[in-house]
Amino acid sequence: MKHQFISDLKAGQTLDDRFLLTEKRISHKKDGNAYLTLTLGDRSGTLAGVAWDNVARIAAAAQVGDVVHARGQVGEFRDRLQVVLRSLTAEPADRIDAADFLPATSRNRDAMFDRLTQLTAGMANPHLKALMAQFWADLDFVAAFKNAPAAKLMHHAYIGGLLEHTLSMALLCERIGGHYAGIDMDLLLCGAILHDIGKTRELSYALSFDYSDEGRLLSHIVIGLEMVDAKIRQIDDFPKRLADLLKHLIVSHHGSRELGSPEPPKTIEALLLNHIDEIDSKVNAIRDFIQREDGSAHWTPYHRLLERHFYKGPGGSEIVSDDGEGV
Repeated sequence: MKHQFISDLKAGQTLDDRFLLTEKRISHKKDGNAYLTLTLGDRSGTLAGVAWDNVARIAAAAQVGDVVHARGQVGEFRDRLQVVLRSLTAEPADRIDAADFLPATSRNRDAMFDRLTQLTAGMANPHLKALMAQFWADLDFVAAFKNAPAAKLMHHAYIGGLLEHTLSMALLCERIGGHYAGIDMDLLLCGAILHDIGKTRELSYALSFDYSDEGRLLSHIVIGLEMVDAKIRQIDDFPKRLADLLKHLIVSHHGSRELGSPEPPKTIEALLLNHIDEIDSKVNAIRDFIQREDGSAHWTPYHRLLERHFYKGPGGSEIVSDDGEGV
């Protein structure tokens, strides 16, 4: 049984437990001697590691993606924890509990899924309602949808993250879309639920989060379009114009070609979906960063991708939902 988790480690502790090896690289010092840098992970976070001695033996002991038993001394380097390794050995597969290494949503996945199906049951458009019924009747899809992360790293990067992100967006659609007159609310809701379904096949998440071969070759947008088109073909007389509008929501939800969308949003519903996706993914990513990074009393460390520090305030990183339903 695993007893040490990365989030609980302190400088000065001895490391002696199982972790997922997520990165590994041999480099050379100015004097030509080799050293090893690596990253260890578990469900609570990641830890940088370095080996100065026995580099070749430690590097050959395991491959990226293996669960390893790591031993060493935890210290600090540039204000972050780092372990100086003494040894590394690969663990047999039959001794591994995947739940130790993959972070998961803290929310009840069955309850989130039930809330989502309640929303689609209230749709007025019979074609979109039938389409969502096709997806909910597909038990293999539902199982993958409940378990998949929404991303490898940036936001909702945990088991159940895709479902959590999707429900949050669906609830935002009700609140934001309902503010404006003339919005096709069923189309917007359907687009929110289906915009990322390709991630059920784009991402792999057995012991670590990575991209599948299909995901690297096609992307979740193309996969999602194929999945939606396959379900539409099972529904008699599904209007082509409605199918095109729905597919456009999937195609354009990243907002621009530079960010991976084949087309930018060209309907009001597509524009709303893009911004709702941006809101939810960014808020989740920033919240996670605030909770994960210590920083000073009131500020986080510098966020390299978003190019800023974030103010935590005197209350620190505690986050409270105002209504018990928001995510």
